[in-house]
Amino acid sequence: MPQQPVRIAPSILSADFAALGQEIEAVTEAGADWIHVDVMDNHFVPNLTIGPMVVKALRKHSPRPFDVHLMVTPVDPLVPAFAEAGADTISFHPEAGAHPHRTIQLIKSLGKRAGLVLNPATPLAVVEPVLGDLDLVLVMSVNPGFGGQAFIDSQLAKIAALRRMIDALGRQIDLEVDGGVNPEKAKRCIEAGADALVAGTAVFGGGPGRYAANIKALRG
Repeated sequence: MPQQPVRIAPSILSADFAALGQEIEAVTEAGADWIHVDVMDNHFVPNLTIGPMVVKALRKHSPRPFDVHLMVTPVDPLVPAFAEAGADTISFHPEAGAHPHRTIQLIKSLGKRAGLVLNPATPLAVVEPVLGDLDLVLVMSVNPGFGGQAFIDSQLAKIAALRRMIDALGRQIDLEVDGGVNPEKAKRCIEAGADALVAGTAVFGGGPGRYAANIKALRG
C-alpha cells in the first residue's frame, strides 16, 4: 500500500493561549492538515493544559480534523467528553488504562478515529495485538509533558519498524511523530516512514506571518 502524503499537525500547545481561536484560523489558512490538541492532566504527565470545553469552543475556528492526544489517566472517563467536544481522532497511552483494547472500542463506538501513543520507552510489542484496530499510531520522540524538548534520535528506528508492521498489515494507518520535530528532524522522520508530523515551536515560531513558510519547511 503506498505511503500517504505527509500531513502537518500544528500543536496548539505552542500557540498564543490568549488568542487560540485566531491562532487556529491562522495555521489553517497557512496550510495545516490537522489541528493537534495536547491534553495533559498534571497526573499522568507533569503539566496541565486544556479540557473538553476549550476544544468545543475552538471547534468552530477550523474545518480541519482535530487530532486530540490524551495524556490523562484514567483515560476512559474523558473519552466521551472529547468526542462530544469535536475531536476527530482520539489518541491515548496504553499505560493510561487497564484495557487498551477496550479504550479503542470505546473511541470507535463514538464514531471517532482511534490512536495509540508510544512513549520513548514503550516497546513495540504493546501495539502489535491491537494494530489492526487502530487508525493511527503516534510515536513520541520526546517524553510527554512539555513543549520545546529535543528530539530523541533512537525513536527513528521505532518509526521504521512501525512502518514495516503497518505495511505488512496492508491497512491505511497513520504513522505520526510528536516531539522536537523541526525541518531537519521532519526529513528524517519521513525517510523512516512517518506520514504525519506534530510540530509546535517549529510551526508557531515567528508569529502568523511565518506559519505558511514554517509548515512548508516541515513538508520537505
